[in-house]
Amino acid sequence: MVTKTEDGPDPFDAIVDAPFDAALSERYLVYALSTITARSLPDLRDGLKPVHRRLLWAMRQLKLDPGSAYKKSARVVGDVIGKYHPHGDSSVYDAMVRLAQDFSLRYPLVQGQGNFGNIDGDNAAAYRYTEARLTKTAIQLMAGLDEGTVDLIPTYNGEESEPEIFPGLFPNLLANGATGIAVGMATSIPSHNVAEIIDATLMLIDNPHAEHEQLMQVFHGPDFATGGLVVDSPEAISHAYETGKGAFRVRGRFSAGRLPDGSWEDTGIEKLGAGQWQLVVTEIPYMLPKAKLIEQIAALIGDRKLPILEDVRDESDEEIRLVLIPKSRNVDPELLKESLYRLTDLESRFSLNLNVLDSHRTPGVLGLKLLLTEWVFSQIDILLRRTRHRMDKIAARLELVGGYIIAYLNLDRIIEIIRTEDEPKPVMMAEFGLTDRQAEAILNMRLRSLRKLEEMELRQERDDLLKEQEELQKLLESPARQRTRLKRDLANLRKDYAEDTVLGRRRTTIAQAAKTVEFSMDAMIEKEPVTVIFSQRGWIRAARGHVPLDGDFKFKEGDGPAFAFHAQTTDKVLIALDNGRFYTLGADKLPGARGLGEPIRTMLDIDTDAHIVAAFPYRPKSQLLLASNVGRGFAAEASELLAETRKGRAVMSTKPGVRLAIVREIPAEHDHVAVVGDNRKLVIFSLEELPVMAKGQGVTLQRYRDGGMSDVVTLKLEDGLSWTMGGDSGRVRVEKDMLMWKVARGAAGRLPPNGFPRDNKFQG
Repeated sequence: MVTKTEDGPDPFDAIVDAPFDAALSERYLVYALSTITARSLPDLRDGLKPVHRRLLWAMRQLKLDPGSAYKKSARVVGDVIGKYHPHGDSSVYDAMVRLAQDFSLRYPLVQGQGNFGNIDGDNAAAYRYTEARLTKTAIQLMAGLDEGTVDLIPTYNGEESEPEIFPGLFPNLLANGATGIAVGMATSIPSHNVAEIIDATLMLIDNPHAEHEQLMQVFHGPDFATGGLVVDSPEAISHAYETGKGAFRVRGRFSAGRLPDGSWEDTGIEKLGAGQWQLVVTEIPYMLPKAKLIEQIAALIGDRKLPILEDVRDESDEEIRLVLIPKSRNVDPELLKESLYRLTDLESRFSLNLNVLDSHRTPGVLGLKLLLTEWVFSQIDILLRRTRHRMDKIAARLELVGGYIIAYLNLDRIIEIIRTEDEPKPVMMAEFGLTDRQAEAILNMRLRSLRKLEEMELRQERDDLLKEQEELQKLLESPARQRTRLKRDLANLRKDYAEDTVLGRRRTTIAQAAKTVEFSMDAMIEKEPVTVIFSQRGWIRAARGHVPLDGDFKFKEGDGPAFAFHAQTTDKVLIALDNGRFYTLGADKLPGARGLGEPIRTMLDIDTDAHIVAAFPYRPKSQLLLASNVGRGFAAEASELLAETRKGRAVMSTKPGVRLAIVREIPAEHDHVAVVGDNRKLVIFSLEELPVMAKGQGVTLQRYRDGGMSDVVTLKLEDGLSWTMGGDSGRVRVEKDMLMWKVARGAAGRLPPNGFPRDNKFQG
């Protein structure tokens, strides 16, 4: 029993006791379905979302045909949000602007007058300043709305009606594409060439069992409004359309235009004479604002991340023309192109997700063949509805024409009845066997029209209508005739979008990218000599030029020199720590030598108790000798030591009491290894006994009873062993005959030759 208060029923009586999760799930499902079916996903039949359909419908109601005058966009938006689409005016106007932008839609549906934005990314003017009307394409998309082809459904408030879909033959879904994000699903459909869509459809009508590969022979792939190139392989493109999901690599187009000698070249290289040249971009990837691309290129130049490029100029007017000036005429043009593809959005990806609503308003991802098949079915259904509607019109007209013929044959009697009878209608119906509609039509005719009735004209019209009725009846009964009629209509539509028309010409080139030059970021660094200086406390800097390594470098108080070597800005610097980890820094990234440098620990993630044991420039294809303080070691390829992250790469395995002690490059001509221990014992063994490893603790180089390894080097045995003499003389002693120390790897060794340095180091 509902309780009542003074103000009416108690509102708490309307509360339903239900689990929260079930109630939330039910309501969220309703929201999700409304988003999917009434906002975000396009309909397969006309390729439109509700907001676009309502915009075009409102413009049609305002009679904004291509031949009529423009009307203010504010008027259109007002009608849309007031009658059909109760949403914000800005969102509706944004949708309308997109329909008018020839760089957003391959085949614009709205013709705008005023500022509707540009490819730079600038917004359109406010709707009070712009005007619009429909394009011929939009009229083709809406063709047949007055012929009973689609259902008219009530608007949100029931005051107006709107079409469920548009019945026109223009294949808008694939022609203009669509993007949208719904709840739990999304759609992303690029635009395509109408002539190719129609060719594939005609093939499918002729042969419903045509294979996907056959369709792809005439349907080549996306045709974006802004042109460009799709550089994926034919196999990848075909697979994307077969499954309904995939992605395309879209590149801008380099095009040179006319050369100084009057010829044309489409390589993007515009020759200026005297060996000078520049690159010219004339098309950019779809949905990429030109201003954003220019900002990206300018940032690369400003940050010196693309040193082979000197400048970028925007010389665009109505056509895009971005001029790229190389650093010098010796720059490889293909390298510059590849660099721009890698470092900017001049190459981008466009997703393909053929997720649409079918004729039953059910979302699904369809492959190309199924999508075209469903569209053909919908067009056949529209054709049948149009035919039935026309037959109803013919039947109604035949009824009236029959009455007119009777009136003509009995004109004097008809006039007499009208003049003498108070109620002429029932008298006429009874005397001449007229129907109510026939009698009403005769009575509603003006006398002048009644006198002008011609029997021959009426009988000719009746014969023509009967003939048309017979043809339409055959069409309704014959699927073959229906397919033939659809093919004829599609062929007529194709003439407006043929390859030789301005609107129909393919803009995007489908061509698999040729094998590009090897791309390396090192090529982007301007090559300059530098001198790298490490301090004992781990501060690093790079002085311009190759200065003497024994120069008087300044250090912080209590600090001093540790390593110094010559390099180029294009080099990688390898840094080895006693915990067995290797780190990599670009020489171009090192701080300058005007100050004292920066702590290396701010650039790399280095353990606090680890110490640098070696630093040197990376040399491709070189090998390094790594040895620990306990006399174990191995050879490593330099390329295996490069680290991609701040955390470095673990190379030599260490444990408490064991540390990486020596890292030395192995010259190509060396063939033996010499090891000396703290016990002053020396062994020499063949370099072939030293394994090449990527990581590990290595093998035993020399056996010790007490102590560990002091030093290790490689040498060419026939040249002997050399070491620096003590004192300031700088003399070098060479011991040629080293056979008595040559043993197998891992031996204990014997005392070195007389005069060997007391510090047990091969190099001072």
